[in-house]
Amino acid sequence: MITDPWFYAFAVPAVILLGLAKGGFAGIGVIAVPLMALAVSPVVAASITLPILIVQDVVSVWAFRKTWDRGILILMLPSAAVGIFAGFALAAFVKPGAVALAVGAVSVVFALQRLWLERARAPVRAARVEGVPWRGVLAGIAAGFTSQISHAGGPPFQMYVLPKQLARDVFIGTSAIFFAVVNWIKVPAYLALGQFSHQSLATSAVLLPLAIASTWAGVWLVRRVPGQAFYRIIYGLLIVVGGKLAWDGAVSLMA
Repeated sequence: MITDPWFYAFAVPAVILLGLAKGGFAGIGVIAVPLMALAVSPVVAASITLPILIVQDVVSVWAFRKTWDRGILILMLPSAAVGIFAGFALAAFVKPGAVALAVGAVSVVFALQRLWLERARAPVRAARVEGVPWRGVLAGIAAGFTSQISHAGGPPFQMYVLPKQLARDVFIGTSAIFFAVVNWIKVPAYLALGQFSHQSLATSAVLLPLAIASTWAGVWLVRRVPGQAFYRIIYGLLIVVGGKLAWDGAVSLMA
């Protein structure tokens, strides 16, 4: 088990954010791995996070088990499996600095894109792309890929699904089931890469009670708290954290 207090200073808020995301505040969980990766490598952060996500998925799927969109799942899950394989290839054959650079870039681009869409009131504009199947396939591949390398599959998923303007609980339920399946698909890849060490699993176990509690808190809060201002704070933090990771990854690759 990791015993460094500096790691838990980042891991505790990261797990809380994951729980709130799994509880319904979609998107904010993308900051978790970049936040943990300020104390450990992105690969170690991802391996600690995956068992936590799988347990949190049980809570979120149960809470929203009656509200989900079958068509979206049928379209996006097979393509997500393709993206997961691509992410597996990246982790196996590319230097760790490239993983850090990819995680940081995904984080910054997503945060800037979401802030711009909110500023421009783009949900209305984005609604024009609703119902285009190939966009769902591409979004599924991108979601699987970014989920494999950094558990950051939420942005591509949201970019396709949000314009459909689903009812709140249907959107949350669909997202919960999609990522519950995606996380289990990732397990063989993590095993093949040897990313589940005794230390990482023990660290995940220590963080699990907090993970479960924060997920239930997210389920409770999502129906009661307006999230717009909260999202903007998280996106701002994501730009800072993702920028640092991207810089560190680029420096590592140029060394």
